[in-house]
Amino acid sequence: MNRSLKTGLVQTNYTDSNRKNLEQQIRKMAAEGAELVVLQELHDNLYFCQTENTAHFDLAEPIPGASTDFYGALAAELKIVLVASLFEKRAPGLYHNTAVVFEKDGSIAGKYRKMHIPDDPAYYEKFYFTPGDLGFIPIQTSVGKLGVLVCWDQWYPEAARMMALQGAEILIYPTAIGWESSDSAEEKDRQQNAWIISQRAHAVSNGLPVVSVNRVGLETDTSGQTNGIQFWGHSFVAGPQGEILALASSDAPENLLVDIDLTRSENVRRWWPFLRDRRIDAYDLSKRYLDQKD
Repeated sequence: MNRSLKTGLVQTNYTDSNRKNLEQQIRKMAAEGAELVVLQELHDNLYFCQTENTAHFDLAEPIPGASTDFYGALAAELKIVLVASLFEKRAPGLYHNTAVVFEKDGSIAGKYRKMHIPDDPAYYEKFYFTPGDLGFIPIQTSVGKLGVLVCWDQWYPEAARMMALQGAEILIYPTAIGWESSDSAEEKDRQQNAWIISQRAHAVSNGLPVVSVNRVGLETDTSGQTNGIQFWGHSFVAGPQGEILALASSDAPENLLVDIDLTRSENVRRWWPFLRDRRIDAYDLSKRYLDQKD
């Protein structure tokens, strides 16, 4: 029996009425039949990591807290599973970039704290976020076992593989990535293609569908050190052979509704048995780098 999951992706830009806008888009997705709705990274605020500013820590909230109450109530009303991305205040001086998954009854099914934290011009996330300590554990929900990761985690095949090895049925990446204006057109193209290719590769190597939801639009750098970030959108869903099932635009808000065939993964893994043929006896991934020995 085929098992299909109607999945809604909300790709949006930040607006003055951002929470209201997000609620409208989530409601639209639910009205169109979405059982699972995924939001982008840190969706409740502008991408504040463009500068190092201690005042931005005031944006963080405990989990559970006011934001989880809001999104939990919305999930319960619409009877959807909802993946949100929040700035978590765990304790004074201890903050995380945290994805929260809400069940159809509004309860918190689980959360994932971003494990890989970048530190690049305009992406000063190490200033704000402590690396996650919950590991790579899929979250069991009524629509399936969700392997939720966050943005910079997209570049690490180990993260996707750990989720797959623990039974994840789908890989989900809330994201905030874009271009700095000083990059050449050629460099911008290389960056975006690499981003898409790397995630499609996770789909292929693990035989799993991938859902990636990115921000879109220009967000200025209030410090004036850069010309801001043009978030490149291009939210997409890939099937377990890396095939593109849906792709959003690069420059405008857009919702995607995709039927994901969760049973297809089983057939793909029979055709391409990568998990069977892994040489677990020969891998040594516990060191930062393996120096050559005579």
